[in-house]
Amino acid sequence: MAVRTIEVRERVMAKNDELAASVRERLQSAEIAAFNLVSSPGSGKTTLLERTLDTLGEELGVAVITGDVQTQNDADRIAKHTTRLVQAVVTGGACHLDARQISTALDALDLDETRLLFIENVGNLVCPASWSLGEEAKIVVFSVTEGEDKPLKYPKMFRESRYAILNKIDLLPHVPFDVDRALGYARDVNPDLQFFLTSALTGDGLDPWFAFLRSRILSGNPA
Repeated sequence: MAVRTIEVRERVMAKNDELAASVRERLQSAEIAAFNLVSSPGSGKTTLLERTLDTLGEELGVAVITGDVQTQNDADRIAKHTTRLVQAVVTGGACHLDARQISTALDALDLDETRLLFIENVGNLVCPASWSLGEEAKIVVFSVTEGEDKPLKYPKMFRESRYAILNKIDLLPHVPFDVDRALGYARDVNPDLQFFLTSALTGDGLDPWFAFLRSRILSGNPA
């Protein structure tokens, strides 16, 4: 008897890509720049979003969708820094967000008043690398407490990202971390990465990050 193999994962991924294209078209039509923030747990991306909202939230019309495995703790934190609705997506154990979830979340946002959308993905450097959400670019966040070889251990995420944020630079005097080596490893994986070195806790290095976001919105140039 013949055996028929159904490639379920390929079909699921293909459907996700279709939905992601629809999300991208929707965001572009509304002239909204969308960035997918990806990282391992504890890199500081929620704190980075808090600081960004405090400085640019109203100026740039920033909206946020957060993803977490079991809680909406990150969304609750972020909501304290904005008057806008923060959409929390609880995946119930899934290690990434998908385009269907983003499409649904967009229905609750005031897109007419939004110019910049951050999608805070689930803390994971493996699964989210393979899933398009309709974003213009992925921004990978890693920190000086994680080791210089993070880009080598998770090359797909760094290849798929257009920007990289090295966070927690305030801890450099206290940890054995070589910044040049870390950035070199990242460039070995993706020579086109644009870097920001920040401390979301102290605010060090955030001015170039803010300037980038302002230029992206005010100029209307593609990310």
